[in-house]
Amino acid sequence: MSFYPSYLLCLCLGILCVVFVSYWNAAWRGGFAWDGSGKQFNWHPVLMVTGLVVLYGYAAVVYRVPLTWGQNKTPWKLLHAGTLLLALILSILGLCAVFGNHNSQNIPNVYSLHSWIGICTVALFASQWVGGFAAFLLPCSPLEFRKLIKPTHVWMGGIILVLGIISCISGINEKLFFALKGNGNGTQPYKNLPPEALFANFLGSPQDVEGYRPLQHEES
Repeated sequence: MSFYPSYLLCLCLGILCVVFVSYWNAAWRGGFAWDGSGKQFNWHPVLMVTGLVVLYGYAAVVYRVPLTWGQNKTPWKLLHAGTLLLALILSILGLCAVFGNHNSQNIPNVYSLHSWIGICTVALFASQWVGGFAAFLLPCSPLEFRKLIKPTHVWMGGIILVLGIISCISGINEKLFFALKGNGNGTQPYKNLPPEALFANFLGSPQDVEGYRPLQHEES
């Protein structure tokens, strides 16, 4: 598939991911608030999917548009870095949402594999952004150093995107296991695949494809 159709697919799938995860939490999980309740937790998946998957995926290919080839890449690098910074900020806010909810409800933090992967992903993301800014946007950075670090920067970018997708999909699955117990809380068991489970499971599919397109362009 040529660049522009695949890039358009990436954009559309990203929007679809944000719409789906927002609708899931608004329609089935009670909506949004920032008061320490479960509604505050609902910001967590929305912010993490938007930041770690959608905006990160956009940023991975935004300066690879063929129209920029042979031209000054500085504006596109700035857009790349700015989009990643916004993605990082949203990811950190997503962590604040879940920590705030857990602390107010006396729920332990960082005990699941999902949370370990998520924390490591955001930490790597922050380190990658700082390193990339220092290497590629600071005027004092030597050209030879940029050439040396670029392969590692690209490789780490792909790894972080994969980890972000794993974090988000495992988090959606974990939330369904906790919420759909069918033990008097007004829900059917997850194993019965009620409408919420089907919808949230389907939410993982566009995330997979959304991540695949940027990774494909990273390799090209």
